Amino acid sequence: MLALAATAAAGAVVPSLNAAVKRQVVVWSERTTPKDVYPNDINEAIAEGLRSLPGWDVLTANIDEPDQGVPDSLLQKTEVLIWWGHKRHDEVKDSLVDRIERRVKQDGMGFIAVHSSHFAKPYKRLMGTACSWSQYENDGSALHVSVKTPSHPIAKGIVDFDMPATERYGEPFVVPPPEAVVFDGVYTHKDGQKEQSRQGLVWTIGKGRVFYCQIGHESYPMMFDPNVRKIMRNAVDWAAPKA
Repeated sequence: MLALAATAAAGAVVPSLNAAVKRQVVVWSERTTPKDVYPNDINEAIAEGLRSLPGWDVLTANIDEPDQGVPDSLLQKTEVLIWWGHKRHDEVKDSLVDRIERRVKQDGMGFIAVHSSHFAKPYKRLMGTACSWSQYENDGSALHVSVKTPSHPIAKGIVDFDMPATERYGEPFVVPPPEAVVFDGVYTHKDGQKEQSRQGLVWTIGKGRVFYCQIGHESYPMMFDPNVRKIMRNAVDWAAPKA
């Protein structure tokens, strides 16, 4: 106390002893998104939408960085890991998947898988199933997203909204029964046919929380949409370990 008083008397700035330590979210990408849609990659688009979250440091990482972007020193400080992959799933090392699985199941780190990351190695490991959809059609179908569970924290402040075009994934989705379907969806095909497909599902895996968000195809600028950005902000707060 005497040292602090002396420093203050000398005119120096004294850091607050109660300064809040920021939490950390990492947004990971395999770097295969087209630059005409996501000039700075899709993980940066997601991160940009998260930077308004108070109390959070938002970092990006990618597969081409050392340790595939997720060294253990980073992973141990990460409270929520957001994952976007598409074509390079098989390149992700099993040793990294092992470490992510431990962080989720044993330590309670949150994990968010976006769109084609239903086939990502970490997500499949956490689900323990094939994680496949019955069909994949990148035909630019319109998508109506509806709030299925309005009481869920990820749905806070979200009302039904529309996306003009996307790739559609067909039910069934081979995953364990979710704790909640937060968002449902209906595609309208080019010929006017309609098709239902779940858009946001949640689970608790060990000590950790997992959110799968089907919205987020790389051919469409969906991660710039204000509704989707709010969903991702809500999802980070929900998935983070609770004190």
